Amino acid sequence: MRDQKMVRESISILSQVMAPKDASHYGNVHGGVIMKLIDEVAFVAASRHSRRNVVTASIDSLSFENPVHVGDLVILRAQINYVGTTSMEIEVNAKTERLKTGEIFPVATAHLTMVALDDEGHPVKVPQLILQTEEEKRKYQEAKSLREERLRKFKK
Repeated sequence: MRDQKMVRESISILSQVMAPKDASHYGNVHGGVIMKLIDEVAFVAASRHSRRNVVTASIDSLSFENPVHVGDLVILRAQINYVGTTSMEIEVNAKTERLKTGEIFPVATAHLTMVALDDEGHPVKVPQLILQTEEEKRKYQEAKSLREERLRKFKK
């Protein structure tokens, strides 16, 4: 395992067409289906970065902006913004494309913490991030602040 990796090495994208099984009888996709996809794409990004099994430790925020309907394409993009010793802070952006019109709408943004595990299920050290762009540096600082805020809440 390398000691450092670039942000772009673990970016993950997941696309899926929504089917009737994913939705209510009114044709709106359940939020839980979107949440599962968010967790899956975050898992892939964290696994690519750590090359380990990973588990979700927390989801800091998840806010829905627009509905997704049966027949829509959901596109999710995960990027690691911050790395601690054993944990990774991942931002997931989801959007939906109405395939019949080509219109694209934002769906949700989520921030997750994933922890890398060794073969016995214990937390294990992960590679640090190589920050190359100003945006990567900004997102690193934002994710670091979110992490510090979350840790303060847990210590209370």
